[in-house]
Amino acid sequence: MATHLVVDHRQRSSPRHPEKANRPDHPIQRKPAWIRVKAPNHPVYHQTRALMRENRLTTVCEEAACPNIGECWAHRHATMMIMGDTCTRACSFCNVATGMPGPLDPDEPRRVADAVAKLGLRHVVVTSVDRDDLADGGAAHFAATIAAIHSAAPDTTVEVLTPDFLRKPGAMEIVADAHPDVFNHNLETVPRLYPTIRPGARYYQSLRLLDQVKRRTPKVFTKSGLMVGLGESRTEIMQVMDDLRIADVDFLTIGQYLQPTIKHAAVEAFITPEEFAEYAALARAKGFRLVSASPLTRSSYHADEDFAALRATR
Repeated sequence: MATHLVVDHRQRSSPRHPEKANRPDHPIQRKPAWIRVKAPNHPVYHQTRALMRENRLTTVCEEAACPNIGECWAHRHATMMIMGDTCTRACSFCNVATGMPGPLDPDEPRRVADAVAKLGLRHVVVTSVDRDDLADGGAAHFAATIAAIHSAAPDTTVEVLTPDFLRKPGAMEIVADAHPDVFNHNLETVPRLYPTIRPGARYYQSLRLLDQVKRRTPKVFTKSGLMVGLGESRTEIMQVMDDLRIADVDFLTIGQYLQPTIKHAAVEAFITPEEFAEYAALARAKGFRLVSASPLTRSSYHADEDFAALRATR
């Protein structure tokens, strides 16, 4: 079964990645035997997809071409992506479209909350594109979405996966004060690779964001994720783990980078399941409350089960 699954049902009038058009091609490598996913054909997958369309919602599952969409949607697990489907950043690993986003939809928080209630979710992950065009980076829209979910589905726990809010003073406080149960922000890669992999971001800004969230709301679980296979070294990954522990981050996810198109950053290595197990053991030894590390681990993968495990550590 093919392992590279791209699900993009929207018709776009412009290219998804115009900024990458003149970059050299990087042929997509054949994936190893340990990376296999099934094509989505479960009836509940189609029901979940229909509900997303009915509520006119965007999901990172589709926009980022997540390989786990078939499994997750078959269990009614979908990660809501708010504030549109167009990002103001141009990360070389990401499949989300780049460009100038449209205005915010003030009704979107209600529609997200309605979908969460209809799906009967125990736990929901809400993420977004980067919105550098907004004065608060979209923080108030995050807060409105959290509040709407709390109102429509009071028993549902809420996890946010936010941008870095670079040069957006006060934005973190707005989101943290809306009382999500988990505040996630992904470092994505090691500092050395930021200029080529995450050029619009700053490693220490992302680290500072996580540290500030924990200081402001100590009872909120903090979480961050890394991709491997981009050319990082084991020593660099261990240093990032140490940095995250200094920031008192509770939960670390580590997954294999999978190249979306020939214009994206090349996969430098496919990390074996045994190596992922070693990373997980190292992270646990460094004091993370919870670690998820495997080739197909993504920030939102099994998020509901992981949150239950995380809460049980207190």
